Amino acid sequence: MHSMEAGKPLIKFNHCKRSIYSFGVPRCCPLCQEALGLAELANAPVSACSPFTNGHQEKCCFLLRPTQGTFLREYDGKSDLHVGITNTNGVVYNYDGRGVQRDRTGWEQSLAVPLLQPGMLGLQDQWDRYLEDFSAHGAWLPHRYEEDHHNCYSYTLTFINCILATEGKEQLNKSEFTEKYVVPRTRLASKYIVLYRAIEEHGFYAIEHGGPEAGSP
Repeated sequence: MHSMEAGKPLIKFNHCKRSIYSFGVPRCCPLCQEALGLAELANAPVSACSPFTNGHQEKCCFLLRPTQGTFLREYDGKSDLHVGITNTNGVVYNYDGRGVQRDRTGWEQSLAVPLLQPGMLGLQDQWDRYLEDFSAHGAWLPHRYEEDHHNCYSYTLTFINCILATEGKEQLNKSEFTEKYVVPRTRLASKYIVLYRAIEEHGFYAIEHGGPEAGSP
């Protein structure tokens, strides 16, 4: 089910030898004004996949969202991001100057990285206990928080490495985790945001067939 917090759903259809994105199928092509009748199957509208998800509906995931505002409204590609870990009920554990928070709302427009890979599903039954025990450690008391060196990212990555260690897997440093899991998702999000805002401003976004779909999801 689509979450309205993740923004309006986008659709894509083909006309005038272009891929056209909008929030709905218009009666007429926005480029040539020709009436859009029953489309051929190849040109039938399809949903454009959003990179954003309601984090409270995700289990055992690493989540990212802007510290202030949302991706679709305020994010400019340089804004600070806040990160957290979900338990099996979608409660988001995250660390800030108040200590470990357990959020049941506020992560409705997030980027998600699943943390339970095939072969690790046995951990799901113990996940909540691991996360709660980890969060009770003195390292995550409010007075230990440092914005640049001991922050939400430190909390989440340390937990992820604890899980990897439990499974006998190689741990990740911040650069490795960021390059492998975070950067691809933030790049995709940035492209989607450009597309989404262009549709809000102009009503549609068109790309020539065979051209670079830099803004397409």
